[in-house]
This record gives sequence, structure tokens and C-alpha cells, in this order.
Amino acid sequence: MTLATTAIAVAVLTAVTAAVVFGLRLEKPWLQPWAILRAVVQLGVLSLILHGIIDDVRLVAAFLTVMVIAAAWTVQSRLRLLRRHAWFVLASVAVAAAVPVTLVFAVGAVDATPRYLLAVGGIIVGGVMGVLTLMGRLLASGLLAARDEVEGWLALGATPRQAAAHVTRTAASSAIIPATDQTRTTGLVTLPGAFVGAVFGGASPLAAAQFQVVVLAALLAAGALAVALMTWRFGAPRRLPVEPAPLA
Repeated sequence: MTLATTAIAVAVLTAVTAAVVFGLRLEKPWLQPWAILRAVVQLGVLSLILHGIIDDVRLVAAFLTVMVIAAAWTVQSRLRLLRRHAWFVLASVAVAAAVPVTLVFAVGAVDATPRYLLAVGGIIVGGVMGVLTLMGRLLASGLLAARDEVEGWLALGATPRQAAAHVTRTAASSAIIPATDQTRTTGLVTLPGAFVGAVFGGASPLAAAQFQVVVLAALLAAGALAVALMTWRFGAPRRLPVEPAPLA
């Protein structure tokens, strides 16, 4: 694959994406083409940066810290959360990602090298970001849709957490479905990036499969921790939305 063919493929696929989302008049249709453009720029910069940090654990740790901050900012802005929630979001991303990554290296499932730390950590941080964003959106819309039901439970003497429990569980369950389905269908429907990348990098299929299973298990653990933290923080709403609005 040459640089020219890569550019052509990306341009054509971006044009297809733009045509479809603008044709369907989707919400903020410029987001998808803009996401592709950002990916091109960011991956280009990342490729240059990695040459200088890939073997230095301190620089890798610093880079992962930047990734955590960027992920938290994305969740915060996507959910339009109030500023006072910023530290909670940052801590949620950091904790939900750090626990499974630490366990992976602690048991020796993956070699404790800077490059593996960057690979596994980057994948898990991205997964946590997606789960937090999805649950936040589902929880906000669920509380709006089930407002009368929640108010009914409150009138019967239930606590806010008890009254919103069904909505919270539904949002949490749905938020980790993508990671669950990815794990369930690996090797049947999908060939995950970590597996393909390891094989292309020269690893044996068995070694690549071992690495991928560890990553998938870590993603599910991180997702479970992420929804648990969201449930703890937003599962007992102090007020219910009367119109589409961010979580209070």
C-alpha cells in the first residue's frame, strides 16, 4: 500500500460517508467526514511521535496520560455535562482503564514493555471513552422517557436511586453490548485489530489470538467498571429532565 493509494481510498470513502449522512440529514452530518480528517492528521502525528517514545516507559506513561485527558474531554463535551463533573469523568476514565491494564501486566499475560503498555492502554482508554459516552446518552434519554414512572416510584417512597434503578440498569446493559458482541463474535464475524496487527507484525496466529483474548477481556472489565462508576454517580438523579438535557 502506497501513500497515494491510501490517500485515494480515504478520499473516496470520506466522500461516500459524506454523501450518505448529508443525504439522510443526520444530526450534525459534518461529524463523520471531520472525524476521518482528524484521524488522518492525528495518526500522522502519532506515527512521528511514536518513533521517539515507544521504548521509553516514562514517555509512554506521559502519552497515555494525554490520551486519558483527551478521552475525558470527549466524554464531557459529548454528554454536555456540567463543569463540576469534569473531575469525575477524568477519574472514571483513568480508573476504569488502569485497573484492567494493571491486572494484565501484573499476572504476566503481556510482556511488561513500554510498547505493550502503549498498545493495551490505548485500546482500553478508547473503549472506556465509548462506554461512558454511550451510557451517558442512554441514561439521559431514559430518564426523560421514564419520567412518569420514576416520579411514581418516588411518590411511593422510593429513594432516587431505587426509583431510577430500572432506567440505570437498562442504560448500563446497553452501553456494554458493543464490547460484549465484539467479544462473542470474534473470529466469526470480526477479525479484531489487535489480532490482525499482531499477525501482520510477524506473530504466530496462536500468539496473536492470546493477545487478542487478553485485550477483549480487559475491554469488558473496563466497560463494566465504567458503567459501575456512572451508575454510582448518576444513578440517583436529584432532578428529572423535562426536555432533552445533559445529566445534572
